[in-house]
Amino acid sequence: MLKQSLQQKLLQKLSPQQIQLMKLLQVPTIELEQRIKEEMEANPALEEGADDEVNDETEWEEESSTESEEFDFSDYVQDDDIPAYKTSVSNKGVDDEEKTTPYAAGSSFRENLDRQLSLLEISDEDEILAKNLIGNLDDDGYLRRDLENIVDDLAFSQNVMTTAENLERILLMIQDFDPAGVGARSLQECLLIQLRKQDQTYPSIKIATEVVEKNFDAFTKKHYERILKKLDISSDDLKIAITEITKLNPKPGNSSRDTGKSTQQIIPDFTISIEDEELRLSLNGRNAPELKVSNAYREMMKGYSESKQKDKKQKEAILFVKQKIDSAKWFIDAIKQRQQTLLHTMDAIMNYQKDYFLSGDETKLKPMILKDIAEIVQMDISTISRVANSKYAQTPYGTFLLKSFFSESLSTESGEEVSTREVKKILRDSIGAEDKKKPLTDEKLTALLKDKGYNIARRTVAKYREQLSIPVARLRKQL
Repeated sequence: MLKQSLQQKLLQKLSPQQIQLMKLLQVPTIELEQRIKEEMEANPALEEGADDEVNDETEWEEESSTESEEFDFSDYVQDDDIPAYKTSVSNKGVDDEEKTTPYAAGSSFRENLDRQLSLLEISDEDEILAKNLIGNLDDDGYLRRDLENIVDDLAFSQNVMTTAENLERILLMIQDFDPAGVGARSLQECLLIQLRKQDQTYPSIKIATEVVEKNFDAFTKKHYERILKKLDISSDDLKIAITEITKLNPKPGNSSRDTGKSTQQIIPDFTISIEDEELRLSLNGRNAPELKVSNAYREMMKGYSESKQKDKKQKEAILFVKQKIDSAKWFIDAIKQRQQTLLHTMDAIMNYQKDYFLSGDETKLKPMILKDIAEIVQMDISTISRVANSKYAQTPYGTFLLKSFFSESLSTESGEEVSTREVKKILRDSIGAEDKKKPLTDEKLTALLKDKGYNIARRTVAKYREQLSIPVARLRKQL
């Protein structure tokens, strides 16, 4: 049975402008210029520069005439009676030189291997197999796939019949290429390839080869006593051999990584300085570009509104121009709101952590969560999160991601609330000063922290140590 009814619902929906602002808040400074450039290319009503609206009619007319020289309205309103070929020109001679800016390009990891392969005198079949193996190498230079699987792929996808033994022969040939270690199937094989290319008459190289080849498991677990006993060598001999091993490249592919891959450059969004014992906050100029609505578009809108002709084509043109002007205004407002939100949020963080920013002492960082700053600036937690996760602040002590200033709290024996960042610094300093022959275990680190008044469990110490990317005591042991 069908039934009709009326219902009232209270729903919260974000406007297109709010969505645009949220997206802009997430954009780092280095990408903001590109985002603005894209918007300007998509919307000709948006221009770079200060908004110079004036009331003086003479000055307005001068600016309008200048803009009209750059703007051709016929690009947007075409007369259907004029053929398209009459509005374009193709008068370029065959001898005219076409000048383009070349792109800088380097040799990629696989191109380097292909070039070495082309220098070998091998059969066409072997060349096909070698190129397939090179194509299966990962960015670190390793062959992670099983040879049997590659045999099946060649048979089904390329109708090339071969055997795992044949591929093994070709792989050994590739492993002789530069960079040394390429084509390995494991870290152990990678290190062995590099060591075997060195002069084995040197005792340190010979011992290093024996350690990697016959005692690799004990070496990775730092069971040095077992290695000393098995190889019947002194601690000094093993120490020199380990030095040789640490010189090797565990990721040979990285030494020739594709030049086309860009690296992310960190550009600070804020600068915090100290002047007369007071903190000064400034926003990076790239975050505050000057944008305006095109005077030519304003003049067009004015001309349309004063026009007596109101046919369908005129109305469509008015709607188009108005849409572009509104879109430009929305984007300019979003950029301004972005600036205000960034400054407001960073100012709250700076004042909350004033003791740290004045001294640079990490132990003076207060426990601070997103909710604390959200309540101060009276914004939603998600907004603070967008700012903190993608923005950097340049301080007298270095450049840091904003989220690194946030941390949870931990109670001391005296009941004082301290930042977990403070505990991590003590952990890092304690491990840095430990005797590497007898590194501190998590139990000893827990006892050390309790002696300093920090009531903390061993599993929490292990968690903080892992967050600091510090291995367990056994792996920190040195001879």
